[in-house]
Amino acid sequence: MKLIPVEQAVGMLLAHDMTEIIPGKSKYAAFKKGHMIKEEDIPRLLNMGKEHIGIIEYREGDIHENDAAIRMAHAAAGKGIVFTEPSEGKVNLISQYAGLLKVNYNALFEINNIEDIMMATLHTNQVVKSDTTVGGTRIIPLITDSQKIVQMEQICEHNEPIITVLPLKSFKVGIVTTGSEVYHKRIPDKFGPVIRQKFEELGSEVINQIISKDDAEIIAESIDQLIREGAEIVTCTGGMSVDPDDVTPLGIRKTGANIISYGAPVLPGAMFMLGYKGNIPIVGLPGCVMYGKRTIFDLILPRLLADERLTKKDIIQFGHGGLCSGCEVCTFPNCGFGKGGLY
Repeated sequence: MKLIPVEQAVGMLLAHDMTEIIPGKSKYAAFKKGHMIKEEDIPRLLNMGKEHIGIIEYREGDIHENDAAIRMAHAAAGKGIVFTEPSEGKVNLISQYAGLLKVNYNALFEINNIEDIMMATLHTNQVVKSDTTVGGTRIIPLITDSQKIVQMEQICEHNEPIITVLPLKSFKVGIVTTGSEVYHKRIPDKFGPVIRQKFEELGSEVINQIISKDDAEIIAESIDQLIREGAEIVTCTGGMSVDPDDVTPLGIRKTGANIISYGAPVLPGAMFMLGYKGNIPIVGLPGCVMYGKRTIFDLILPRLLADERLTKKDIIQFGHGGLCSGCEVCTFPNCGFGKGGLY
């Protein structure tokens, strides 16, 4: 790149966007790539700290930052992702609709290991709204060797999409509320309304709730009844600890479900259970889900509604980042809860 004094640049075309920063107010491209510099532009450029203008001398195989960013965004974008026009050399990737954000973080690591290239994303496995910026990409210098972009494109081609948004499906939900104290109406059910609200917020419908006493056979039959009625997910609330009367895990096992995990490295939510009867998830929820702002259920539920079949490894990965800080003002999902167990 050749540098020439700004006063001598009248009539020349800018090779890149030029950013103006107003402290505490804004940061934006005051002059876009391709703008022809006019005499009246010089005072503003000087006020922006631009005493020299760069004139690019392209070599064979070079690629400009804007063209590079467009190619990288196109290569990385999967289902549910659109992207912006380049601004200041950067392209943003945007969610096309609400859903579960999935980031191929291993491939992302490979991409960011290429010199001159960067791509940043939000954490994987979180619910995002439509029109959310979920990632951004650019090259670091103004121009780079186009073979680096080819290398990035090959990584994307040989992997699952780097950034995807999976739509959340509307499931029919059955609830088995356990506890003899609730069954005999000694205390009101406080668990059911919490579960209903969480499902409804994500677009699913509770079709029936059965209240069972602490009897493993009755719990198992209640689960099977809900499945016969059309439930596509069954949640069992309460009775998940080591107390002699807490037989919900045994009841889930008696359905013949394939148990993925009893216990999770998450607080709140250590006594969580997940099993599958065929393709139907059966979830055992400990008491903390009833009163905790955010728990294991908030980490698991969106993935189930995105129709993911979770494995033991998925549960184990929650351990790093699985401790909720219990902040006075909860900012979930914009926090570290459940987001550390990657790579």
